[in-house]
Amino acid sequence: MEQAGYDATLWRLTLQHSPIGMVLVDLDGRLTMVNRAACTMLGRDADDLRACTFQEITHPDDLDADLAQFERTLAGEIDSYRILKRYLRPDGSVVWGDLSVALVRDDTGEPQHFISQILDVSEEHERRDHLERTVAELETERSTLEAIFDTVNVGLLLIDADGRYERSNRRHQETMRLPFPDGHDGHAGQLGHVYRPDGVTLLTREEMPSWRATRGEEFDDYLYWVGHDPVTRSAFSTSARQVRGADGERRGATIAYQEVTDLMRALAVKDEFVASVSHELRTPLTAVLGHLEILAESDELPPPVRRQLGVVRRNAERLRTLVSDLLEVAQAHAGSLQLDRDTVDVARLVHEALEAAAPAAAAAGVGLEVDVPEVLDALVDGQRLRQVVDNLVSNAVKYTDRGGAAGVRVGVDGTTLDIRVHDSGIGMNAAEVERAFTRFFRGSGALERHRPGTGLGLTIVQSIVEAHGGSISLSSEPGTGTEFHVRLPGAVLG
Repeated sequence: MEQAGYDATLWRLTLQHSPIGMVLVDLDGRLTMVNRAACTMLGRDADDLRACTFQEITHPDDLDADLAQFERTLAGEIDSYRILKRYLRPDGSVVWGDLSVALVRDDTGEPQHFISQILDVSEEHERRDHLERTVAELETERSTLEAIFDTVNVGLLLIDADGRYERSNRRHQETMRLPFPDGHDGHAGQLGHVYRPDGVTLLTREEMPSWRATRGEEFDDYLYWVGHDPVTRSAFSTSARQVRGADGERRGATIAYQEVTDLMRALAVKDEFVASVSHELRTPLTAVLGHLEILAESDELPPPVRRQLGVVRRNAERLRTLVSDLLEVAQAHAGSLQLDRDTVDVARLVHEALEAAAPAAAAAGVGLEVDVPEVLDALVDGQRLRQVVDNLVSNAVKYTDRGGAAGVRVGVDGTTLDIRVHDSGIGMNAAEVERAFTRFFRGSGALERHRPGTGLGLTIVQSIVEAHGGSISLSSEPGTGTEFHVRLPGAVLG
């Protein structure tokens, strides 16, 4: 008897101090014994819980499932069961419990009571519920993006770090039939019927947008034509962005294709019209200027008439300059800008350009600086390159206030001719730098100061530089000045 009493006491102590909620339930569902962990979890004291049935503290939505298992166990169909259920606290809050129930029988097999273990899994359930909601939201987001991905009228392509095509949308797959009628191997750089903006010259592997993106480049509005037949050929504008992981490592690239055939054909028609009109205007303007020169040499004209003829002549000269600029821009855009390359001393060319700009610079109070080698021979179109330097130096002087300075530095990088034209002038903001080479664009500083100009000079400069196979860039900040950087690879003679 003493041993049995000791065992019973030990059992009660074990039950009371267990970290898991322990409850004894009679055959009617009333709680006859609860430990401290159960009281803490359910938010009630022991006396309150002993006055309850498990039905009263079970969430209504979980009660039927619990009762069904309870009755099956009591009927002898099963010995125990385990369910996940919610309990109601007095303050109205809910706690999730992982409930394990076993039926205790006496030696004759008669049911005596149920012993229940309740593990508080509220935090785990909340995490799982949050995870499920997050997964559902991500799935919804994925489905939405999938729908957008396949319905937008823009070709989209994802390339991995090695240039393999990982994924593309319907529009991209449709457009691939034009440049690659025999199929594509799914790797960047494959050549096909892809042409430069002139519609004649095939792109090299290094010029293909997929190859450029694989090499780590990012770009916008990269124009080219695709298709073997010029009649059905289509034009595309392409942009590329790099894809990087959380560690900053490059994982691949995305490319977006937008068809711009109608726009390109419309621009071609407009350029043809501008070129035609400009060409037709040249002849009468030449005649007008010729007769003005003859009149100006006459000694019979009174001074007032001479002054009036001077005004007419200056405006006619200005009109001829505008017409010439329009014609040059139209020719450059059409890819018909012709170069006459020859050996040219670039150092002498720059000195001559600065000498020509000296009177205007002196009148504006702008100092001119030069840093060039004594002799620098390069294979370029001398007249066109002089046009580039004249335009850039003229702009530098025009947009620099009195007391400032403008200058030219010429250097060599291997066989690359490197020309920099800088000034300490009014400068441009980031948005203006972005549009600087756009036709007819003029910065706010030029407009506010009423500086004369058509906004075509930089477009012509860019066309000449690119016709040489080179590049031009600029850096500028408002109030601190501007620097243009021209690079002509392979131009320098050894």
